Amino acid sequence: MRRFTSMLVHAGLIGAVVIALAPSAATQVEVPGIDKPVVVVDGRITSNTTWRSELYYVLRGAVFVESGASLRIEPGTTIVGETATQGTLVIARGGRILADGRADAPIVFTSDQPVGDRGRGDWGGLIINGRAPLNVSGGEAIGEGDTGVYGGDNPNDSSGVLRYVRVEFAGIEFSPDNELNGIAFQGVGRGTVVDHVQVKANKDDGVEFFGGTVDAKHLVLTNIADDSVDWTDGWTGRLQFVVAHQRGDDADNGIEADNSGDNNNLQPRSNPTIYNATFIGDPDRNEGSESNNGMLLREGTAATIRNFIVMGFKEFGVNIDGGVSLQQARAGALSLANGILFQNAVLADFAHFNSESAPLFAGRPTIRIADPGLIDPYNHERPNYRPRSDATLAGGQLAPAVPPNDGFFQVTTFIGALSPDPAQDWTRGWTNFEIR
Repeated sequence: MRRFTSMLVHAGLIGAVVIALAPSAATQVEVPGIDKPVVVVDGRITSNTTWRSELYYVLRGAVFVESGASLRIEPGTTIVGETATQGTLVIARGGRILADGRADAPIVFTSDQPVGDRGRGDWGGLIINGRAPLNVSGGEAIGEGDTGVYGGDNPNDSSGVLRYVRVEFAGIEFSPDNELNGIAFQGVGRGTVVDHVQVKANKDDGVEFFGGTVDAKHLVLTNIADDSVDWTDGWTGRLQFVVAHQRGDDADNGIEADNSGDNNNLQPRSNPTIYNATFIGDPDRNEGSESNNGMLLREGTAATIRNFIVMGFKEFGVNIDGGVSLQQARAGALSLANGILFQNAVLADFAHFNSESAPLFAGRPTIRIADPGLIDPYNHERPNYRPRSDATLAGGQLAPAVPPNDGFFQVTTFIGALSPDPAQDWTRGWTNFEIR
């Protein structure tokens, strides 16, 4: 165990103080295995601030980036949430996070516990509040765990950038049986850039979209204790290239999708568009999960989901729950096509759909019950989610859907999140799959 100097400062002053901290203000802390100066951050960031890669940052309690302030984080920076104080980073409505990492220097938010002792729920997570529309009464809401006001009338609002970012071992319990998400996008607008982001070993959902219009590409969601992707309250964003791999010791759904539990027909209706996603369960170990559907689509949500793989879930591959959601499906507003289902319902192939959704989707030529031929999808610590070069989807027997030509989506030649070409494996180099 090494001992290093810790610079303990109030967050609102950190940008200036880190560079020229008086020696008398330094305190000694023990941080095992850390060979950088340690900056302990608390309170509120009220002016533009940069966190530098040569320093190591500790979130003490809830740290808020306030409206009008930007937090810039250099590539390669490590930030840990202090377990003892439930460290959490909250971007307030009107604040910005500029976390622009690189494949060879990702920005990592993780636990302060030693490797081997880390676990889900060690710290809070990342919460981003924006000014984009919601379908809740009054158009505004307060985030779970009292994480700030969000929502508004600007679909193009920008809360900054998350690029090549990992969020690990988060999800503190803020009330009995209620935990924070790895990343909560609360009323976040489409001006926000989210690209190449991994959430690993979170106690609650991996990512949850509470209304808003934010888009995201290249998501890796692994070892999540609840749902890998969750949306509610009128989210209308877009996703492309998503890998979600559940671990069956304690996991729920690949997707849990709602419009509104209060009124299934509130507007704007949740209606995301998703292309190229791979959802993987844990068929050999499902004793801890409560639901474990590949996709649970309910409470009036609409969606367009294309080029997907759903495999290895204990219950259903696709579960459309509730009369209003079924109405959306019958009307074509909740639409699934160009997908492959495999080994759902504990390795059986007779229950890929619940009884209500089976008449809508089962037997369609654009949805196949087949082995997608992924190389090593159930390996939790060294997975390979690519299809073999000779697999069904690589062979072109099920053609991928062409996404909208809207400047966000890319046209692909494959179904699922990854190409069979190893040179195009976008998960390599910046992700980490260590369970502890």
